[in-house]
Amino acid sequence: MVGTVEKYLLEKIHSEGTIHITLIDPEKVTSSQASRIAEKAKLSGTSAIMVGGSTFFSTTHLDDVVRTIKRVVQIPVILFPNNVTGISRHADAIWFMSLLNSVDPYFLMGAQILGAPIVKKYRLEPIPMGYIIVGEGGTASIVGRAVPVPYDKPEIAIAHALAGQYLGMRFIYLEAGSGAKKSVPPEMISAVKNYIDVPLIVGGGIKSRSQALAVASAGADIIVTGNVIENAEVKSKVAEIIEGIKRFRI
Repeated sequence: MVGTVEKYLLEKIHSEGTIHITLIDPEKVTSSQASRIAEKAKLSGTSAIMVGGSTFFSTTHLDDVVRTIKRVVQIPVILFPNNVTGISRHADAIWFMSLLNSVDPYFLMGAQILGAPIVKKYRLEPIPMGYIIVGEGGTASIVGRAVPVPYDKPEIAIAHALAGQYLGMRFIYLEAGSGAKKSVPPEMISAVKNYIDVPLIVGGGIKSRSQALAVASAGADIIVTGNVIENAEVKSKVAEIIEGIKRFRI
C-alpha cells in the first residue's frame, strides 16, 4: 500500500519533474547543525530530508537529530538506514531498501528481516527501494560489501534495476557514493530510466548546477545531495543544485 510520504513524492515528481532531496548524515553533524541545514535546504526548495549515512552511529543521537529537524521543517523526514541502528521512531518514513549488488546476504535481506518488526512497531511508512552502488562507491560500498557497477557498464545497472522493480521495489537508487569524484554518468542514468517503470533516484558526486542539470536531463526523478552541503553554505549550494534542476524543467 502506498503511504502518505510516497504519495507526496510521486505527486511532486508528477507536478514538478525532477525534485531534490537533502541528505543529512547524523554522524557528521550535531542536532543543532542538522536543524539549520534542514531549515536552509527547505528555504532553497528541497522537497524532503533524508537522514542516514554509511557508518554506524548512536541511535540516541539519531533520534535527537530527527526530532530537531522535525521541529523546524514541515516537509517529510525519511530515514536512509545503513543498518538496524539507522531506525528512529520520530521520522515520517523509511527507505526500506536492499543493496542489490552486495555479496553479503545481510545487506540483501538480513538487515531488512531484523528491521521489519521495528518499522512496524514505530509505525514508520516503509518505501521499498532497490539500492545500487556505482563506480567508486565510497564508504557505502565498503560497509555494504558491494561489487560496484562500473561506470561504463550501463547494461549491468539495467539488470540490477529491473530485478529490483520485478521484486516489487517502487524506487531505484543509483549511488556513486558520498563525496565521489565522479557522479553516475548520464548515459547510465538514461539507459536505466528507459528500462524501468518506477521513479529513479540518483546521488553521489553531484556538486554543481551543471551536474544537476545533466543528471536531471538524463532522466533522474529525484536528485540527492549530501556531502556538498557539509562544508559549504547550505542555502547557496542547495539553491545552486535546484537551479540546475529548474533549468531542465524549463
